[in-house]
Formats: sequence, structure tokens, C-alpha cells
Amino acid sequence: MTAESLHLRAARLVDGTGRPPVEDACVRVDRQGVITYAGPAGRAPAEPADRTVDLGDRTMLPGFIDAHVHLGSAHGTPPSTQGLADPVLRTFDTAARLARTLDAGVTTARDLGGLPAGYRVAVETGRVRGPRLHTAVRILSHTGGHADFRQPDGTDLSGGIGELVDTVDEVRLAVRRLLRDGADLIKVCASGGMGSPYDDPDDEGLTVEEMAAVVDEVGRHGGKPVAAHAQGRAGILNAIRGGVTSIEHGYGLDDEGCDLAGERGIFVVPTLSTVYLGIDRDRMPDYHYQKKVRWSGLTKENIARAIERGVPIAMGTDAAVGPHGRNLMELTYLVDLGMSPANAIVAGTRSAAELLGVADRVGTLEPGKLADLVVCDGDPLRDIGVLGEPGNVVWVLQNGVETKNLLERCA
Repeated sequence: MTAESLHLRAARLVDGTGRPPVEDACVRVDRQGVITYAGPAGRAPAEPADRTVDLGDRTMLPGFIDAHVHLGSAHGTPPSTQGLADPVLRTFDTAARLARTLDAGVTTARDLGGLPAGYRVAVETGRVRGPRLHTAVRILSHTGGHADFRQPDGTDLSGGIGELVDTVDEVRLAVRRLLRDGADLIKVCASGGMGSPYDDPDDEGLTVEEMAAVVDEVGRHGGKPVAAHAQGRAGILNAIRGGVTSIEHGYGLDDEGCDLAGERGIFVVPTLSTVYLGIDRDRMPDYHYQKKVRWSGLTKENIARAIERGVPIAMGTDAAVGPHGRNLMELTYLVDLGMSPANAIVAGTRSAAELLGVADRVGTLEPGKLADLVVCDGDPLRDIGVLGEPGNVVWVLQNGVETKNLLERCA
């Protein structure tokens, strides 16, 4: 499907910049899928459009960006069982998760382990419906670390999600392999984790020197972001000192971590869905459940402090730990910990675009940007929860092309 010129009118526009909403708003899109106007309807250009859509008492927003997903894994499926799945069925199941994520209002996503680069190309070439993708392909971890799911006999049941490195030289070689395999960014394990069988969040992962080598190596090959799985305090501080681009999870983020992240402009991606939705005793190994319970309250306290202190935050859900296709519930959890609805929307649009390095193209509804646009029932500035229910996301544009339309059902 090709883009058509559009004249869209709705009760309000929340453009993702953080500016106040525009009432009785209009967005115009040209045939190249680029926004030419976004603002009050009364000031919109009078040029004809191929299609005019009156969206009624609804809200137009930018397409959302989920900065932390695992689309190659089913919800609630431990990484240690990924290798048992039929690869053909995994491919079809992954394609379904891509479509479900797009329908939830996520037009761009950053996959942080387990998704081959071919899926990015499949979306780009229209083979499957899904968010525009950035993928880390695999995760760098030391032996016995967060991404090591090998059995005592050496069998890897994770489907190859981890790339094990134990020296600086091994780190450099692994980064080169990942870049060869099409990685858009590199993910490192700076700490242990909740779901890993051999370590804990307070355990340290890659050393400062090893993470600095990752940063140096990507810099020698044109530059790529480096995302750090970092849950405990020590791993967070090591990752920041190693020069990473983002702290993923950040459960043990203290005042020193907030200070350093703020000083260096490092984003925190809190993945609060793992705390609010990701605790299920019946589906979890006991070690995983016990760690989740132990860290739940501390996580909320620390992320609330980071929000209060203005640490740069981008939205990410860790979808797979939480459900795919309900990504925008993450905004509700940010608001629950003290963020305003307007700032939560910014975290899922402009800030996430800045983290991914695509803010010149997407993340806000402004002239010159691609028309990634979401229309929802109601007013999310009054009730942020409306975005968390995919049925309330009634229309989605990606590059100016309609990918979801429930308007007739809602008429």
C-alpha cells in the first residue's frame, strides 16, 4: 500500500514534544508519508487532499517507540527453553507478535536479544506487518552470567540468544560478529538478573574495561549504541563508567547512579511492566519468583526517585517477560510512580526516538517528520490508561500508510 495525502481532524493533538495539547486539531500528510502541518485546524493550509478523515472526539499522537522488547520470545517463556521450539513455528509466531505490537500503537521497537536482523528487513520490505525495528541480535554475557543458559553438559537451550565473552579480546571479536550479523546496537550484561539461573541482580557482569572495549569497538566501525542490562547498583555504575548509551531496567538505581546518568545524558529504560505484570508464581521457577518479590518494592522506590530527579527516561517494556501487544500499559506505570501523563507520552515518543537516534524522523508530530501517527479513543492526558488497551487504539499510520483501522467499527 502506498501513502496518500491526508487531511486529519480530531478533538485534540498531543504532538510528543511536551507542549500543551492542541484542541480542534489538524494533521496534514503528503503522498510521501511526511507531515506537512500539525496544529490548530483553523490555521491548516487549504490545499486539497486525497482523503479527509474526521476523527471526532479522539486524540492524535505520535506512533510510540518501545525501546526494550524481545519479539522472538513468547510471553512467559523462559529463555532457557527457546531452543526447544520448532524454528518454523517460531518464525510465524514472531510475525504474529510483530503485528500485535504494531496494532497496540508501537510503530518503532528496539529488540534487545533473540531477533535476527532478517526480521528488520522483512518489515522494511513489507513482507510482514510490524514496527520499524532496531535489533541487538544477541546479548553479550560472561560465562555464568545473565545470558548464559547453557546446561551443565554444554547444551544451549536458549536458541542462541547469548554470546559468551570472558576477556576484552573476546568482547571485541563478539562485537565484530554481531555487526557482521546486522546488529543495529550492542547489548551487554553489566549485572546478573531475575530470570537467569546462575546469578542475581546484585552480581556484576561485564567489567568496566570490557564494556569500554565494546564502546570503543563500535566507535571504530561507524558507531552504534550500547545498551546495558543493569539491574543492581554495582552493574549500573560499571555500565555508566564504561560509556554505555542506556541503562536497561535500572532497578537498583541510587542517587549516585542518578547523578552520573544525568551528567552523561544516559537514558534509563525502566521496563516497569516486568514489576507490575511480570510476577507469576505458577509460571516461574522458584529462584525467579523469589528474586522478583525481593526486588519489586525497591524497584518502584528507585525509579520513582529517578523520575522525581529528572533522569532521562525512555519507555521500554521488556515484552516477553510481560505480554506482547499491551506495550502502552507501561505509560500507566510511569504515571503511577510520579510522572505526569504528558511526560510519560514524551518518554514513549520523543525521548525514545532520541535514544534510538531517530528523532530527526519520528517521535513527534511536526512538519518534516514521517507520519507515524496513532489515534485513540478519549483523552490520555486525563486518563493515561486508555492507551494501554489496544482496542482504544483505533487507527495507526506508519510512514503515512494505514496499518490499522477500527474507525468504522467505532462509528
